[in-house]
Amino acid sequence: MNVRLPRLSGRRLISTTAVAATTVLGLTALSACSATSAADGKNSDGKLDVVASFYPMQFLAERIGGEHVSVTNLTEPGQEPHDLEVSAQQRGRIEQAGVALYLKGLQPSVDEAISQSGIKTKVDAASLTSLEKHGSEVGGHAEEHAEEHEGHDHGGEEGSDPHIWLDPVKYAEVAQGVGKALEKADPDHAADYRKNTAALVADLGKLDQKFKDGLKNTDSKVFITTHAAFGYLAERYGLTEEAISGLDPESEPSAARVKDLQKMAKADGVTTVFYETLVSDKTAKTLAGDAHLKTDVLDPLEGITKKSKGEDYVQVMESNLAALQKALGAK
Repeated sequence: MNVRLPRLSGRRLISTTAVAATTVLGLTALSACSATSAADGKNSDGKLDVVASFYPMQFLAERIGGEHVSVTNLTEPGQEPHDLEVSAQQRGRIEQAGVALYLKGLQPSVDEAISQSGIKTKVDAASLTSLEKHGSEVGGHAEEHAEEHEGHDHGGEEGSDPHIWLDPVKYAEVAQGVGKALEKADPDHAADYRKNTAALVADLGKLDQKFKDGLKNTDSKVFITTHAAFGYLAERYGLTEEAISGLDPESEPSAARVKDLQKMAKADGVTTVFYETLVSDKTAKTLAGDAHLKTDVLDPLEGITKKSKGEDYVQVMESNLAALQKALGAK
């Protein structure tokens, strides 16, 4: 007895194989496309994907990159940058980016995440200008009264001061380095990056001149802050910053340091104790109350919030200038 087996259509077999092959090729192409996108550091819109560690780096990336970049700030508005812990999601974003802008030494968690990433272009702002060691006292007053204060607790040891962005001249040096990095990462738009960098450097030059003119003639050259963020600014414009705490905004001052500041304020005609927008004002107000001084805001520009006196770096720095002029008795 012959048993006839059903025949499979050759056409059907060919059709099924073709569909399977097409599907595999499509998935392969999609995978390759995604890999290429990640490799060249550009997003789906073709913009260079830039990760900035905190606001001063974001400002540079946006002003220099313009329409050619998409910028992500790792530090949320209102968050204290020193306290940032990089999340797994943020680490993934860093891996996908084409450029990472950060300031080594300011945010340890960011330093670690970027160093461990495979991102091609890592731009450390600290390497684009010179850093100095600053303690609680910075400027001419600190040198003049070094012997007088010898043996006293100055509220923290000296260390490399990362607050370079508060000096417009140093910030301009960083801007030039960032501009060159973007040119190299995205050569197709190099001309625009050069143009935008030049415009930003010119704006920072104008800001520098405003500070020079505005702080040239003042009744006092000494100002008190909650932590030592304004050392570069003080040195640039012939002032002296006396910080309640050292470079760490969370450190508590000693009783000896507070006593020294009270005596110094009276001797040097200090009128105002400055506090910040992102750090508690309790210590500043306590010192001001005990010494019968005023309080005001001097913004270290670590982030822009609704409380900021300005919408960007330049505007807030101009507000800082006005606050210093008022406190120092500018003529």
